[in-house]
Order: sequence, then C-alpha cells, then structure tokens
Amino acid sequence: MLSNGYKWGRNLILLAIGCYLLIFVGLIGHENMLISGFWYYLFLGLFEAAVIHFLVAKIAGPLLFGRGWCGYACWTAMILDLLPYKVPQNPRKNFGYIRYILFVIILCFVSGLFLLKVNNLELIMYYTFIVGNIIYYAVGIVLAFVLKDNRAFCKYICPITVFLKPTSYFSRLRVTVDEEKCVDCQKCIKTCPMNVDMLNNSRKRKNGTECILCAECVRNCSVNALDF
Repeated sequence: MLSNGYKWGRNLILLAIGCYLLIFVGLIGHENMLISGFWYYLFLGLFEAAVIHFLVAKIAGPLLFGRGWCGYACWTAMILDLLPYKVPQNPRKNFGYIRYILFVIILCFVSGLFLLKVNNLELIMYYTFIVGNIIYYAVGIVLAFVLKDNRAFCKYICPITVFLKPTSYFSRLRVTVDEEKCVDCQKCIKTCPMNVDMLNNSRKRKNGTECILCAECVRNCSVNALDF
C-alpha cells in the first residue's frame, strides 16, 4: 500500500520539474516550451530544448512510461492538482474533441507566421508562451470548478494529449490488476482522476490512454490487487 507521503511526494516532483521548465527554461531562458514552441523550432530546423522535450516526454517516451509526464512533470497540472476536486464529482463529458481542434489551430497559427514571413518571430513565440500559459491556467481552473474535476483541462482541452494518447496505448509501464486478489469494490475506479477502468487489464480498457500513473488506484486499493 502506498503511503500518503507518496501522494505529496508526487506533488513536490510536479512542482520542482514544472517550475524548472516554466520559470527557468521558459520565462528566464526565453524558450517556448508549449506545443507552439515545438512547431516553431521544428520548422526552423533547430534542435532546441522544446523539441528534445517533446520527443522524449511526449512522443517517444510514452512508449516506455505512458502519460507519466502528465502525472509528474506538467507545470499546468502542478497547479490543477492542488485544487479541491482531486476525485471527479461528475461523469466524464464528451468534450474530448476540443483538444484536436486546438491542436490544429496552434499548428495553423505557427505555420501562418512562417508563410506570412512575420518579423520578430522569436519575440512573438516568447509572448505566445506567456499568454498561452495564462490561458491554460485560467481555463484549467475555471473548468475544474465548473465541472468539479481538477483534471478537466487534461481530459478535454490540452492539445499535447494528441501526441501522448497514441503512444501511451503501447506503454511498457502500466498499472494492472491481480484478478485473484480483487474484490470488485471499485475504489480504484472511483478515485481515479482520469476515469480509467483499472479493473480491466486490456490495453483497450476504458480511458486506458488517459492513465497518468498517479497511483491513486494503487494507494486506495485495500487488498493490494493493483500494481505497476
């Protein structure tokens, strides 16, 4: 059984990594670490921190550790996870398509800057990083309170999940259930912030690619039926 110390430990890891990427790499280092920055540096042909970050944490990495980025390193989630609705209070909504629309909008925005040969792209990308994060925090906090779900932004809005979900399906690191130990109390499902069906070991389990490896299901299992 995981202790409460692990729970707070994850929050500290989120805070440490999130602040480093947001403040030191982004705000102080003037590097856009959002998906807009990834497209920007990729189009420039520069192998900057944002490109490396996306390749490791959000494109190739999930083949090994799934959506561990979302659970332990995201600077948006480091704030959202401190809000009061750690366990979703309402059924999951069918708003997931919004993230795909936002993904396309951001790609078109950055592409348009290059096609129109806009000047001062580096400065524009820096302010895009600042404004983008303000919008992410504002939307994430409002959604959390409206839908009573801290991770509503992650489920419906975050465009990065367009990269994360396909490769997370094949993740080597997964939470699985020992069916012989399980007593079907469904605490794991009720406490999962991402509404994953933890009682199904299939890769096709409901919301399976949404698992952020937070281990809330493992921590709350009274018979130790869940493990990595």
